[in-house]
Amino acid sequence: MEGNPILKLDGISKGFPGVQALDDVSFDVFPGEIHVLVGENGAGKSTLIKIVSGLYRNDRGTIAYDGKEVSFQNPMQSRSMGISTVYQELALAPYLSVAENIYMGRLPSVAGKNFVDWKRLYADAEALLDEIELKIDPRAMVGSLSVGYRQMVEIARALSLSAKVVIFDEPTAVLTFEESAKLFKTIEKLKEKGVGIIYISHRLKEVLDMADRITVLRDGKFVKTLAGKDTTYNEVVRLMVGRDIESDARTESKAGWDRGGPILEVDGMSRGDAVKDVSFKLYPGEVVGFYGLVGSGRTELVRLIFGLDKPDKGNIKINGKEVSIKGARDAIGYGFGFLPEDRRLHGLVLKMDVSKNINLANHQHIQRWGFIRPGVEKGVAEEGVKTLSIKTPTLQQLVENLSGGNQQKVIIARWLSRTPKPGILILDEPTRGVDVGAKAEIHRLIRNLAKEGLAVIMVSSDMPEVLSVSDRIMAMREGEVVSEIPQEEATEEKLIFSVTH
Repeated sequence: MEGNPILKLDGISKGFPGVQALDDVSFDVFPGEIHVLVGENGAGKSTLIKIVSGLYRNDRGTIAYDGKEVSFQNPMQSRSMGISTVYQELALAPYLSVAENIYMGRLPSVAGKNFVDWKRLYADAEALLDEIELKIDPRAMVGSLSVGYRQMVEIARALSLSAKVVIFDEPTAVLTFEESAKLFKTIEKLKEKGVGIIYISHRLKEVLDMADRITVLRDGKFVKTLAGKDTTYNEVVRLMVGRDIESDARTESKAGWDRGGPILEVDGMSRGDAVKDVSFKLYPGEVVGFYGLVGSGRTELVRLIFGLDKPDKGNIKINGKEVSIKGARDAIGYGFGFLPEDRRLHGLVLKMDVSKNINLANHQHIQRWGFIRPGVEKGVAEEGVKTLSIKTPTLQQLVENLSGGNQQKVIIARWLSRTPKPGILILDEPTRGVDVGAKAEIHRLIRNLAKEGLAVIMVSSDMPEVLSVSDRIMAMREGEVVSEIPQEEATEEKLIFSVTH
């Protein structure tokens, strides 16, 4: 790269009790450059950007910004210097307008008075939105916007701060194809304006197309910086995990398979405009994938099946017998397990340890006379950790400190540890936010569970995942199942056509 970097980190180290998150890492980004940062969960990416953002302070090493050595004491100082971060978990106020979110803490006031100058606020916001070609009313409540538009509001806020460096942390994790395309177009515009971009993503095929440079971290250490145009997907993966990972070949076809009777029958399931008259059958030993764009009704459907929401109409049969599922307790009693879309919000108790999270759904088995039996609790947790190869220093490690892939496996271990074990497992976005190594492990786990006779419903917005793991694919659009595609007939083109036409 020509010229001098706008941001340069040299020999950065950061430790936490029992963990060395970063060890002598160097990294830089130039004006008008898209520098992609990759690595498995636990590689140190999040710690590095939190140091740049002022959330953490490094133990050793130096940071230079615009040619001057700096030490960020807090996020406000980092932002004031021109560094903005767009996190995957968006930090917006849903009940405030777009304009108020963009200028939060910096609302313009009427000269000489302590009143907000609303006319100027909306005019400034509109001009900023026009700059990134975002056609949206600055008066609209942020809570009424799609996830993609909310992300654009975050970008507009970064521009309003005259940011010279913008960090994107997994920005496309929950975006549709169209929203992702709009985001990439906006990032290119920022690049043309001379803004330095730090881009973090697990979707490697996506970043290879846009990266000027790619820096790989592994186990908190710098591995290598590559020229984006001169590298390949396999090379990046090998550097990330330290070994070659086999391509995720498709599961074996079940064409002609004698599947017997269905374990689950869903008939006419409906709830408002979110889910419309959905019917399907699920058989023991198979994985049925539900695919669709954001808003297609996939998550809403599995929440109805598991009893988390009440349907307007629809029937459910388990092993041929109609049942009434009025809540999660009923669903668990009928043999369901459920991995929710947002594991941190709905699936885990982050301030509890690994052992207690694994045992959450199994208290009847591990207690006696109302008291938990510590030995039984420990044995169940040890078996879950061993069976699923969960990487944790101890069973007493807080689950919030595990990587995303290991957090997912803790939830799956919870259901597999139940007595009796579930017959139906619902997985909503099972590999969202996990790295390529953990994703391959989870895919193998799903296939093995199906081979053992478990029936699996998998909701995913990751097309290669749906194509490789599913025995059948149910394509959804606007709350309806628009096509059912056997594994041997499924292609990317057929799936895209089904969910967009």
